[in-house]
Amino acid sequence: MNIEKQWIQEDSDYIRKKLIEYNMSQVDEQTKTPLEQISFVMRNDEDEIVGGVVGEMFWHHLHIDFLWVADDYRHGGYGSKLINRIEAYAREKGCHLVILDTFSFQAPHFYKKLGYKEFGVLKDFPKGQSQYFMEKRL
Repeated sequence: MNIEKQWIQEDSDYIRKKLIEYNMSQVDEQTKTPLEQISFVMRNDEDEIVGGVVGEMFWHHLHIDFLWVADDYRHGGYGSKLINRIEAYAREKGCHLVILDTFSFQAPHFYKKLGYKEFGVLKDFPKGQSQYFMEKRL
């Protein structure tokens, strides 16, 4: 058996595909939903992207990967609007759970104000900070 370090996209895609096949074999038919990658983008009057939210939906849940709002637009309620919009879309698609992670230097308090509950914390990651894992039942 030979194990070597490498990065070949095709090989990595194969490993991902095989794990997804295994995972799908372990859940019931009602739980199986296709992966849907989604994003909502906010643009200013000059058509520049000034905010957005990116996530994936599968197995009747939404995983929020990224939320970003440009500095000039922060504290204007746009982050909340983006989260509310992606949550509404997830509800329309039959999702009943949203999960995400955020760092102590990002927005744990913001998400708590929107009804998210912490279910785990990784302390001192990165050094001197914490990573928070959060959920919200829809």
